[in-house]
Amino acid sequence: MLEVHQFPCLSDNYGFLLHDSESGETVCIDTPDAGEYLKQAGHKGWQITQIWNTHWHPDHAGGNGAIKAATGCRITAPAGDAGKIEGVDRTVAQGDTVMIGERRAQVLDVGGHTLGHCAYYLGGAHIAFVGDSLFALGCGRMFEGTPEQFWASLKRLRALPGGTMLYCAHEYTESNLRFALHADPDNEALQAYGEDIRRMRAAGLPTVPTKLERECETNPFLRADDCDLEARWSELGGRIGDPVATFAALRAAKDEF
Repeated sequence: MLEVHQFPCLSDNYGFLLHDSESGETVCIDTPDAGEYLKQAGHKGWQITQIWNTHWHPDHAGGNGAIKAATGCRITAPAGDAGKIEGVDRTVAQGDTVMIGERRAQVLDVGGHTLGHCAYYLGGAHIAFVGDSLFALGCGRMFEGTPEQFWASLKRLRALPGGTMLYCAHEYTESNLRFALHADPDNEALQAYGEDIRRMRAAGLPTVPTKLERECETNPFLRADDCDLEARWSELGGRIGDPVATFAALRAAKDEF
């Protein structure tokens, strides 16, 4: 059995510990707060054996050194970002795999937020850890990549089975909802999703993880090739028949929203 232990840390990050009960292995998915990760693992009675970094930003890899010093764990990081990440033992890229016990995770290239950003997809468990590449109703800022690269990354995630649960790294959903409704105001599935999000946040509940099939219906950044969305955004920088241009227009608008 695999168990994901999710907990808040820093101001709006989520921490994730992935535990395999058969092998006893525990993986930190990113390390925004070393002390909180070590405390949470201790409360669960788990020994941290690995870190899987999605990208180099300090709120994702800043705790590597302290956790490795405390546990002796092995650190895996994306090859494109590894030069900026402390303590890396192995680098990975698209098509590589990593293991927790006997369970295999596929490494996906989801660059765009950073050049080397990767995600970890465990098909047998129907889960993916996507870092800052994709959020509930949003995607990461395009700090280093290009629209072409980022759109290709989002299509790679969109191609996963619809039942995949996406573990994204921040609680940004209410803010993303406001922009999504601005970008795609006639989307009835989005309106229904928004009602659920408001109820969850009013009750203090996380909106993460989120199911991919719902994101495909409602997340404008996954729908940049939808004809209605392209038509709406063609007057705002997008182009009908050119989803890269529509994605770029959406991302630029979100940056200023």
